Amino acid sequence: MSLLKPLLPKQHGAWAMLLVPFFLGIGLGEAVWLHLPLVIGWLFLYLATYPLLMAIKNKKRKLHIKWSIIYLVPALFALLIVLIADYRFIFFGMVMIPFFIINALYAKQNNERALLNDFSAISAFGIGGIASYFAGTGTLDFMAFAVWGLSILFFIGSTFFVKTMIREKRNPKYRIISWGYHASVIILLIVSGQSLVTIAFLPSLIRSIYLYGKSMSMMKIGILEIVNSAFFLIATLLVI
Repeated sequence: MSLLKPLLPKQHGAWAMLLVPFFLGIGLGEAVWLHLPLVIGWLFLYLATYPLLMAIKNKKRKLHIKWSIIYLVPALFALLIVLIADYRFIFFGMVMIPFFIINALYAKQNNERALLNDFSAISAFGIGGIASYFAGTGTLDFMAFAVWGLSILFFIGSTFFVKTMIREKRNPKYRIISWGYHASVIILLIVSGQSLVTIAFLPSLIRSIYLYGKSMSMMKIGILEIVNSAFFLIATLLVI
């Protein structure tokens, strides 16, 4: 693989997990100039972790380390600008370290499909949303953690749905878990007095039930999840 052909993550759904919380943080907070170097650093940091995890798996280690360094350089440069503007962003990086360690351990075991590994990655991506909100407001209030919590609730549901459509499509236990989870999120929001927010989650519940058992290609499932993620982002910004 040459430098003319970038090494990109194969998990296309991860892009939504990476960007939706970030833009949710901007939308529920305030857009400022600091978001530009922050999003650049955030993107390149994600790009750098993928080949790094591949190297940990002992897959073409020399190639993957090279690409990790290539992506890490602009990531560090952009994030240095962020740290110069506000040193407190270092704490967001520190909080993400345990989640990366979990992902690295699962990568070493060649078991990235494990649910705990997925939940760990989703939690880390959600922290990006908190950082984005903090960049615009300078505070960590209830809304900051709402960005994180809502993002996690949504993408865990997405994880369950994808598993029921691909790897666990013949496992009735996952169907029960997926349907039960999506319904529980709706009930939780209503009970907590956030009935309007259910609008952002209803399509997820409907598609988890209606599409279960239907044959769909991975590409179609991926496109569906991207569209659903965009709806979640827009709907959440409109109702909160």
